[in-house]
Amino acid sequence: MKISPSSIWKRWKNDEILGGVMKNTGYLFSSNTVTLGLNTVQTLISTFLLGPTSYGILGMVTAYASSVNRLFSFRMGEMVIKNAGGQLALGRKDKAAAIIKAAGLTEAATSVAAFLILALTAGWAAATILKVPTATPWIIIFGTSLLADIIYETSSAVLQLGNHFKYQAVLNLAQSILVTVLLAVAIIFHGEIYFVLLSYLLGKVVLGLGTTFLAIRWIGPLLGDGWWKTPFSLIDNRKELSHFAFSTNLSGSINMIIRDSEILWVGFFLSPTAAGYYKLALALMNLTALPISQIINTTFPQISKSAARHEWSVLKRLLRRTSAIAAGWIAFCTVGMLLFGPLFFWFYKGGAFLPTLPGMFILLPGFAIQGIFFWNRPLLLSLGKPNIPLLVNASLGAVKIGLMFLLVPNNGYLVQAALLSGYFIISVLIIVWRGLKEIRLQQAQFSLPVEA
Repeated sequence: MKISPSSIWKRWKNDEILGGVMKNTGYLFSSNTVTLGLNTVQTLISTFLLGPTSYGILGMVTAYASSVNRLFSFRMGEMVIKNAGGQLALGRKDKAAAIIKAAGLTEAATSVAAFLILALTAGWAAATILKVPTATPWIIIFGTSLLADIIYETSSAVLQLGNHFKYQAVLNLAQSILVTVLLAVAIIFHGEIYFVLLSYLLGKVVLGLGTTFLAIRWIGPLLGDGWWKTPFSLIDNRKELSHFAFSTNLSGSINMIIRDSEILWVGFFLSPTAAGYYKLALALMNLTALPISQIINTTFPQISKSAARHEWSVLKRLLRRTSAIAAGWIAFCTVGMLLFGPLFFWFYKGGAFLPTLPGMFILLPGFAIQGIFFWNRPLLLSLGKPNIPLLVNASLGAVKIGLMFLLVPNNGYLVQAALLSGYFIISVLIIVWRGLKEIRLQQAQFSLPVEA
């Protein structure tokens, strides 16, 4: 049977699940098309004002605050989407409300604990990791963003479950505009690292508190009036929820050490200048991944619903088609990087950031695989297998860290980039293989005839 592009387009157009995902992604993508440009401008202004060394210090300050936050994060957003989302799919609003309440209170407590730990360790981090003792107050000041994000993950999940993606899109756009305007002011007044840091901090405060206020506004229509009165006793799977939360926390902590603290590792092994080159490479690669991150946010609830309803053919079709869309975007970015990357870095700021370019090319294959199969971890979470990504990431991460200590100090940040890219490729492909295998196993299990 001959398959033409028009027939493929017709099938995709009539796919209601994919249509819902892309409609919600469209809200986020439309604002993030602008946000992508604004974030690019922010990166260019920051690097232009600060230069490689100060830009590296800025990156390490923000990375340390983010790392402490991840260490204490139980990733309540994922827990809420999987468990509360599953209850909502079955019409059990009272149980979903109890789960969301428990998640919000837990996240609030851990956010406060994270800020206290950050404040206590800021001096040690500035002296040991950043090697800039005067950066201690900068770490504490930026760390107040943890308090603004006090229930951000839970709130974001509530908005996703209620399909209020357009409000998230508007909020993302608003905070991005704010940061860009503040950085533009910094150019006028020749602002230095302190001004740039405050600009990013205000953006995070707007995003964190704004998401919370939006969730409070829309949680009533989602769960019904008086949802906050729902007793915790309705949560009949507390052991499962606790196991999921601790598993995702451990997984997040491992990811924080292995892949989300790259700037800190480079600064520790090498210098703030090397960290500046690497931070720019990662920042530009993450900008290309921004639209895909919006597909993740809109696809995860659909994956959870399809898994909860045992709609395996729908689930597999959704994975194939969203991966194809992600692959198309990555191919577009790759062509642009190859054509314009060398020219840009040669002329930008007199070539001061030229060492960033090879790092981007080394990171590209890893980010491509991670982007195309963006659903690798959410799939296993939805199938009730949170430990598989944890074991894969921990095993490969241990190898990566060992190689970092062995190779990076004497060979530079490009080796760090190669290790990260390789880690992405191997870990994602293993998790994808295991997730697809799990679908086949569960499909066979739930397809068995029931004996009378």
